[in-house]
Amino acid sequence: MKSVAIIGAGITGLTAAFYLKRQSIPVTVYEARARVGGVIQSLRQDGFLAEFGPNTLLETSPKIGQLVIDAGLQSRRLDPDPKAEARYVVRYKRPIAMPGSPLGFFSTDLFSLKAKLAVLREPFVSRRRDGVEESIAQFVVRRFNQEFLDHAIDALVAGIYAGDPYRLSVTHAFPKLKALEDNYGSMIKGQIFGARERKKRGEVAKDRAPKFSFDEGLQVLTDTLAQQLTGDLRCACKVIAIERKENRWVVTGRGKETNLETEHAAVVYTSTSHAAPEIRLACDDQVVDWSALGEIKYPPVASVVLGFKREDVAHPCEGFGMLIPKIEGFKILGTIFSSSLFPNRAPAGHLTLTSYVGGERYPELASLSQEKLVELVCEDLRVLLGVRGKPVFAHTVIYPRAIPQYNVGFGRFKELMNDIEAKAPGLFLAGHYRDGVSLSDSIVSGCKVVERVAAALKPS
Repeated sequence: MKSVAIIGAGITGLTAAFYLKRQSIPVTVYEARARVGGVIQSLRQDGFLAEFGPNTLLETSPKIGQLVIDAGLQSRRLDPDPKAEARYVVRYKRPIAMPGSPLGFFSTDLFSLKAKLAVLREPFVSRRRDGVEESIAQFVVRRFNQEFLDHAIDALVAGIYAGDPYRLSVTHAFPKLKALEDNYGSMIKGQIFGARERKKRGEVAKDRAPKFSFDEGLQVLTDTLAQQLTGDLRCACKVIAIERKENRWVVTGRGKETNLETEHAAVVYTSTSHAAPEIRLACDDQVVDWSALGEIKYPPVASVVLGFKREDVAHPCEGFGMLIPKIEGFKILGTIFSSSLFPNRAPAGHLTLTSYVGGERYPELASLSQEKLVELVCEDLRVLLGVRGKPVFAHTVIYPRAIPQYNVGFGRFKELMNDIEAKAPGLFLAGHYRDGVSLSDSIVSGCKVVERVAAALKPS
């Protein structure tokens, strides 16, 4: 059997390659860059551990834990410190712990009495029936109120998508919230009455899903998966054409010194949507136009990892981190308390704090120099966490195109993806631009595309 070509060696592509090989289906993975892992990269330096992209994996599906087992990484899995359960949202220029219970919600300082009463009223708000696609902002204001949007959902949207709640589609960016209204008429009712169904499916809501990492960061996972691909991985090889000819696929790649042309049984595209139009796609001499995929928006985001002496930070930083609504007037989108979350992220007597800048909120800030980014983050942390003095460790990385935005109207892109696969049988699209932007979504996408490929290759 000819191999399956996988374009892109991020977590989706690596997961797909790993499981295809376990089914004795040969693979060839093409990666334009010199390294695998996509945005997942972990740096150990001077006793600090900096994550370039995501900091945690959420076990939202049984497939996540199974991948860890199948990859032989159970002994290297790190669960968070039990004290790190607290999550903070900034209000009144200070981080306030999010309530962990209904009683806590009604006693918290995060929301006014009016907002609390809006939650009590939500089960009696009629569902929308006119078929109009709403933004998450429209949805939240309709079912709750403006305060709930400004002081809670805006911060959540910044933490997940680095996005704009007035642009993101509730149907596509938060489909489970939309499903609660569609199926139960209320988000509150859905949380209560839908718990049994979610348990049957083995699904866990993202806000309740166990989170974890590995002893030397998330790169442990991508490195381990890549080690299973010896001889099947072609880094620094940019694919420039994929063409279907007489039930076989020909992939043309360009390396540093030579071009290559290889035949495959099928092709799985797991790279970014904006890179797709750079590749010529043809099926039986007919060019397939997928240029519109390049219109999916990816705002820039900068990750700023700073290390401080413990005595230079007034806040205890015992928790997951803090999210910051735009209305509070700070420049950073949020901060993860990395060294409180997992052990060995900072030397003894120090803290590691990972902050994010840019996104749809302030895209121009993401391209600042490292010096300016560090200065900007330190100024916000001074007010929010009582940080004094200069950091003893600093690492920044800028992603000019960071996270795909599932904005209102995103359905046309999903229809386009289905149309592309129909016009080019044997080509499969998977990854964060299609199946969800979180790390766990990308892993599940890789697992599911394996099922699709295996079914297509099965002799009839």
